[in-house]
Amino acid sequence: MAKNLVIMESPSKAKTVKKFLGANYEVVASNGHVRDFPKSQMGIDFEHGFEPKYITIRGKGDVLAMLRKEVKKADKVYLATDPDREGEAIAWHLANVLKLPEGGKNRITFNEVTKNAVKASIKNVRSIDMDLVDAQQARRMLDRMVGYEISPLLWAKIKRGLSAGRVQSVTLRIIADREKEIEEFVPQEYWSLDAAFLAGGEKKPLIAKFYGTKEKKLAISSKEELDEIVKKLENAQFVVSELKNGERHRKAPLPFTTSTLQQEAAKVLNFSTQKTMRLAQQLYEGVDVAGHGTVGLISYLRTDSVRVSDEADAKAKQFIRENYGEEMVTDQDVNRASGKKIQDAHEAIRPTYMELTPAKVKDSLSRDLFRLYQLIWKRFIASRMVAAVYETSSVKIDGGGYRFTAAASKLKKDGFLAVYAAEDDEEETANTGIKGIEEKMALGLDKFFTQQHFTQPPAHYTEGSLVKTMEELGIGRPSTYAPTITTIMARHYVVKENKNLYITELGEAVNNMMKEAFPSIVDVNFTVTLESLLDGVEEGNVAWKTVVKNFYPDLEEAIKEANEKLAQIKIEDEVSDVLCDVCGRNMVIKYGPHGKFLACPGFPDCRNTKTYLEKIGISCPRCGGEVVLKKTKKGRRYYGCEHNPECDYMTWQKPTDVKCPKCGGLLVEKGNRLVCPTQECGYQQPKEEEKNK
Repeated sequence: MAKNLVIMESPSKAKTVKKFLGANYEVVASNGHVRDFPKSQMGIDFEHGFEPKYITIRGKGDVLAMLRKEVKKADKVYLATDPDREGEAIAWHLANVLKLPEGGKNRITFNEVTKNAVKASIKNVRSIDMDLVDAQQARRMLDRMVGYEISPLLWAKIKRGLSAGRVQSVTLRIIADREKEIEEFVPQEYWSLDAAFLAGGEKKPLIAKFYGTKEKKLAISSKEELDEIVKKLENAQFVVSELKNGERHRKAPLPFTTSTLQQEAAKVLNFSTQKTMRLAQQLYEGVDVAGHGTVGLISYLRTDSVRVSDEADAKAKQFIRENYGEEMVTDQDVNRASGKKIQDAHEAIRPTYMELTPAKVKDSLSRDLFRLYQLIWKRFIASRMVAAVYETSSVKIDGGGYRFTAAASKLKKDGFLAVYAAEDDEEETANTGIKGIEEKMALGLDKFFTQQHFTQPPAHYTEGSLVKTMEELGIGRPSTYAPTITTIMARHYVVKENKNLYITELGEAVNNMMKEAFPSIVDVNFTVTLESLLDGVEEGNVAWKTVVKNFYPDLEEAIKEANEKLAQIKIEDEVSDVLCDVCGRNMVIKYGPHGKFLACPGFPDCRNTKTYLEKIGISCPRCGGEVVLKKTKKGRRYYGCEHNPECDYMTWQKPTDVKCPKCGGLLVEKGNRLVCPTQECGYQQPKEEEKNK
């Protein structure tokens, strides 16, 4: 009887697929890549046409021996690695080491691990797509060049085993730029003015917001401006100049892509990008579901397409008809996509079996697996449903030369909201005072509500918002978001506190060096251009070696120049005034993975180390001690008193010795201004150098 061999990457996925194919098929796993560049050297032959040098990955000898043995027994070999660039490259490496016929038809792919999809893929066997392979090879070589050429310079400059990366370094810069933006942000004062109006015999007031004049919107930037407006309005006659009632339709969300799944899981479930991808991988490869055996519950998880197969679309709509009614099924084209180039070979992330509702699989899944599956299932079903409809009302009220506006909305038809409501969904805005209002109606002023506000700086990046930014800018691809963020956190360049990402002192040092020595590597536009070229390789329009050949000379020149500069600016360890407790020598300032620390210069005879507290020359306003630069346990910088915990003075911004003339506190530096950290005070003034300009 003929024997067919199917080789996959993952043992768990192989187990699921074996169940579908029967006795004529043997299904085995390669456990990922079997060949790669050597770790001890670059692995690229620059003198002979940039040929890559691949070697068998250490520890894969037994796996390859098993695979060769199985290949000899098989009449037909199918390479069923993941349906993306990486999977195509793994299939190509396997074909090479197993000596399969070059150009032979042995490659199969499927977007979901289901019986129909797997059997259909065997009927559509094809040759390995060398454009996909070349795109992966080019990406791998570019990443290897950047990592292996620049990392030793970081080591030399910052004295520890750090690393640089083509996507990693520009991502670090994005975070650093946001941190600088927040640091330099100067809050601006503004005031809100609301008014309560009464109509005729109505007891409930209509609350309206100050808009401006009939012609334009006005911002109230000071108490003086507010008082002037209120004075003009106190005796004014108010009339309803416009009343509009209508409907607003809110479209259902699109099904998840890799990026949007990571964003939503971070926001709703508080999952890291790495955790989201790990759980999604399990759902894709197969989990044991009571009564169904091992089942792949979702389609392929690395995609930037929102397209869905006609079959899946029809099944989802049938499910909605049977469970929610015909009127809940959308008749809109929901396979809409963005104008950018997308990897449309993949579908959006969706459940593979609509009938396996979250309730039916709950007892078979761990808590986190269930929560992620429920999110994916609900989002996909909702994407095939009609829009939510809101009844809306809006009012314009004029008087004293100014205008106030009020609005209300009420959910009329829930549509997709019956299945899927995101955490930050808008709520109904009830403004009960609108009910008795009519156009041209005179209103009586009841009272004003005034409040002082200050503009807020941009928010710190979270993992979800960083993924969104990376996708919008075109940095990296779906498969790179999670590992990139994981790497910069593992290197202690960035720390996460309460969901927010903060750059550490070490991260700042690495970023500043990269900007100085390798500006193109950390330039967003340059990185985006490279991604476009790699897409061109995948499409067969650009030769992969051309991309590599054009990239390397500029990198080599930058490395050479940086080596010369770094040699000139390299400094000896700074000597501190702190004496070593063990041997009495003056301790020196060293740089470690978590930033600066004090070490005895007598190493290795004396191994004493201490925490480094950098004095900034400012006295603590509470106890008179020295204010020093400190770091949280995770590495975020702040300023605090040297006598902590006895004195609890701290601030995130650098304090100055200038006292606030309004409240007496110390002003802190923010960009080119000095501001009072007490927001209720709001005092600010230019720095001395700005005044002198």
